[in-house]
Amino acid sequence: MKSFIFIGAIALLATAAHAQTLVDPNKVAPEYREAAEKRRAEQLRQRECALKADLEKVLPRDRTAFLNHCLETMAAKQ
Repeated sequence: MKSFIFIGAIALLATAAHAQTLVDPNKVAPEYREAAEKRRAEQLRQRECALKADLEKVLPRDRTAFLNHCLETMAAKQ
């Protein structure tokens, strides 16, 4: 029984870590819509870079540097 509770707690923590959803600009007050659109664009850029890191199998120790470089190059392109 204790192991079942332990496994359940681990599963909840694992899903909570990935539960951050994208900001929906249509669901915020009109005065905050522009900020929500900017945040959503930033979230999409971060997810795209994270996907690239996963596809290239970047080691965890190198992941932050890879993500920072990816985001900088994306910003330079715009």
